[in-house]
Amino acid sequence: MDKIEIIGGNPISGKVKISGSKNSALPILACSLLTSNIMKLINVPGLSDIHSMIKLLDSLNTEISFKTNKVKLKSNRPRRNFASYDLVRKMRASFLVLGPLLSKYGNAKVSLPGGCAIGARPIDMHLEGFEKMGARFLIEDGYVIGEVKKQLKGAKIILPFQSVGATENLLMAACLADGETIISNAAQEPEIIDLGKCLILMGASIEGLGSKRIKIIGKKKLGGCKYRGMPDRIEAGTYALAVLGCSGSLRITNLDEPLIDNFIKIFSPFDNFVIKKVDDNAMIVLSEKIPFKGVRIKTAPFPGFPTDLQAQLSAVMTKASGESIIEETIFENRFMHVAELIRMGAEMNIDGAKVIIQGKDEIHGAQLMATDLRASSSLIIAGLMAEGKTIINRVYHLDRGYENIEKKLSKCNVKIRRIKN
Repeated sequence: MDKIEIIGGNPISGKVKISGSKNSALPILACSLLTSNIMKLINVPGLSDIHSMIKLLDSLNTEISFKTNKVKLKSNRPRRNFASYDLVRKMRASFLVLGPLLSKYGNAKVSLPGGCAIGARPIDMHLEGFEKMGARFLIEDGYVIGEVKKQLKGAKIILPFQSVGATENLLMAACLADGETIISNAAQEPEIIDLGKCLILMGASIEGLGSKRIKIIGKKKLGGCKYRGMPDRIEAGTYALAVLGCSGSLRITNLDEPLIDNFIKIFSPFDNFVIKKVDDNAMIVLSEKIPFKGVRIKTAPFPGFPTDLQAQLSAVMTKASGESIIEETIFENRFMHVAELIRMGAEMNIDGAKVIIQGKDEIHGAQLMATDLRASSSLIIAGLMAEGKTIINRVYHLDRGYENIEKKLSKCNVKIRRIKN
C-alpha cells in the first residue's frame, strides 16, 4: 500500500485549486437513476469513492464515461435492482441508490452500507421515511429489501435529527412520488442544496432548499441535464487549517461566495488567523508564525463547525498556546486520530464526546497509521507541523476524499511525497 512521507517545519505559501465536492457528487451521481435521459456532470473529483459509485451504477445498467472531472451517464432499466455487498461495503453513500430505485422501479435490494468506522450512523431514518411513503422493508442476510405497491406516495416526514444522508435519500425518492412530500428537520448542508438544484434542472418541483423544511411535489418523470457540482468545502477547510498550523499565506481558488462567507464565520473565533475574500471564487488565508491561542469548539450541522473538520482542527491545536476543548456532537466514535497524534508527542485526552488538548511548542515526526478519511488528513497536517520526518500508512483512506493532496501541497513550499508500493 502507498505511504505519504512528510518533512515538516515549513510555512505554507502559494496557491491551491479546490476540487469538486465528493459529498455533493455522490448523491448527484445516484440521482441519475431517476431518469432514462442523459446526464452530464462537471467538476466531479477523481476519487476512489467516486469510482466506487460509478462501479455501482454500472452494475445497475447505467452507461457511464468519466474523463477529466466530467461524467456522462445514461441510466437504463436494471436487470435487477440489486446493489451488492462487494460494491456497497466500501462506501456509505452507496446506500443513496435505495431511494431512486424504490421511487422509479418500485423495489430494491441494497446491502447495508460500509465506509469509515466513525460511529453507528443508523439507516433507521431512511427506512422510516420510506415507510411513511408506502414502502415495506425486510432486512435479511445483511441486505435491505424494499418494495412498493404501485408507487411511493407523498408524506409528511419529520426527521429525529438533521441527517444529511436521510434528507438526500428521501429528497430524491420524493421527486417521483405521487403527491406532496414535506421533509421537516431536514439537513441544511450546501451539498443538499447542490443536489436539489440538479434535481430542479431535471424537472423536479422542490421548495425550501437550505431550510429545515423541504417541500417536494412529485412528477411523473424527470429529464436529463448538464450540471456543474459545487467545490469541496471540506478540502478547502483542510488547507485553511493547515495554514493556521504551519503559518504562511495560501490563496484558495475554485470556491463560491457562500462557502467563503461560511469560512469567515466559523473561523472568526480563531486567534492569528485571517481569511480575506478576494472575489466570489477565491480567498486568501493568512497566519503569522507566532503562538495562537487554544479554542473551544463544538461541531454542529451546517452552518456550524463541520464534523468533517474536527480531526484536522485537533491536529492544529496540538501546538496552540493553552488548552483547547473540541466537542464532537455528530458522531460518537470520531477520535481515532488522537492515539496517532499522541505518538507524535501531542498532549491530549478523550473525555466522553470531548477531546481536551494541552498545546505544546513542538510535536515530532513519527510512523503513523490512518484510520479513516478525515483522520488521515489530520495526520497530514500534523506531519507538516512536526519537526522531522513523518510517514503515514494506509493512505487509501486519504484517496477516498482528497484529489492529489500531496501534489497540491508540494507546490506550496512543503516537503511531501507519495511512496508507491
